[in-house]
Amino acid sequence: MSDYAIGDVQGCYTQLINLLELIGFDDKKDRLWFVGDLVNRGPDSLRVMRFVRNLTIKPIITLGNHDLHFLACAYGVKHQKVMNTVKYRRVHQSLEQDSLDELLSAPDCLALSHWLRQQKLLHFDEKFNVVMTHAGIYPLWNLSQAQALAEEAERFLQGNDYLDFFKHMYGNEPSQWSDALKGMDRLRFIINALTRMRFCNVDGRLNLTYKGTLEQAPADIIPWFNLPARQQIKPDLVFGHWAALKGQTKSPDLHAIDTGCLWGGQLTALRLQDKRLFQVPGYTAKH
Repeated sequence: MSDYAIGDVQGCYTQLINLLELIGFDDKKDRLWFVGDLVNRGPDSLRVMRFVRNLTIKPIITLGNHDLHFLACAYGVKHQKVMNTVKYRRVHQSLEQDSLDELLSAPDCLALSHWLRQQKLLHFDEKFNVVMTHAGIYPLWNLSQAQALAEEAERFLQGNDYLDFFKHMYGNEPSQWSDALKGMDRLRFIINALTRMRFCNVDGRLNLTYKGTLEQAPADIIPWFNLPARQQIKPDLVFGHWAALKGQTKSPDLHAIDTGCLWGGQLTALRLQDKRLFQVPGYTAKH
């Protein structure tokens, strides 16, 4: 039996199947871990969701920001981000706008939604000494704190108040963590840290606006994993979300496995038993 952590799929079903063929995936023996963003912007979100939900061995999934956005749309809290100009639809349809129509109109959409919101925001496996989240672990949290805060948010997401959760999920504030944060401000920070984080200011404030390359980043922000005050996380950390990293963190215990499948890069699997990488070519949009 092998365990494979797979980077952001984002509705790229064909590439997912190609990757599973490459690794010789056996659905009766092997287990898949998904780092989040199963859906959106790629062409086949519905097929990806049905495939993952029906896997013989229950997969391990940590939710990404696109998964949460889909849930907000499915429960009627948020509308899709759709650009209306003809030129925009023709040139950017497959990448920049939401591609959730088929999934949202599927007869099993509600069942898929209820299944998806039962998934985790953080998973720690003592056997492999690996922790997985979508975007990483906020650098001023230690592992125990991150686990407790993820579980706190999961209780709202999976509980009876999930509609209120989605109504207040969106937004970039507060940007600074404090143990004194309460209510939806507290939950919003936890969600943003685990699913949207890339850069921080040196004092730990999240910068959720810049999404470019490291080389072109403003001088006053740094990657979250390079923050000087970052708490030591002893397990290996597997995360996605950040295609611009191209899998490079310069740290052997940080595994960035979003390698830009949606953007014509690669779809990546990390075998947890030996940390070997497997990759297949990513999605190429047909304009």
